[in-house]
Amino acid sequence: MSFVIGIDPGAAGAVAILERDGSLVQVLDMPSVEITVGGKAKRRVSPEMLAAELRLYNVHGTTAVVEQVGAMPGQGVSSMFAFGQAYGMVLGLLAGLYIPVRTVTPATWKRALKLNTGKDAARAMAAARWPQHAGEFRRVKDDGRAEAALIALWGLRGE
Repeated sequence: MSFVIGIDPGAAGAVAILERDGSLVQVLDMPSVEITVGGKAKRRVSPEMLAAELRLYNVHGTTAVVEQVGAMPGQGVSSMFAFGQAYGMVLGLLAGLYIPVRTVTPATWKRALKLNTGKDAARAMAAARWPQHAGEFRRVKDDGRAEAALIALWGLRGE
């Protein structure tokens, strides 16, 4: 058995694991830790915790799809740096686990799945696609979980 891993990168992102038949195995918030930067508490992706989670699915044939993201308008320089650092860390971690990676822009996977740009739309689509896991997508802040699952679905379809 092999899997497709969908990743919405960043400390507020998420990870979803699909079996090749499209069944949702697991969805989780991006493993992160709180650190102090400039006297302020910040969330950062934990590579150790993420590696521990992904190692469970590191079997022959497993692939990963990571959302290819860039800076957002109005985002501060330190936020952009932290986000880019998380993105690079995710790619490096997957390479270290020998899991083949594809990247996809948000516009590409959303267009292929006929999803509008709203975060609620992703949560609704994920809940409809995997009704037995609908509770995983019920809160507004679960949009990263929904997007990670849909990114994996896009990868499963071989777009």
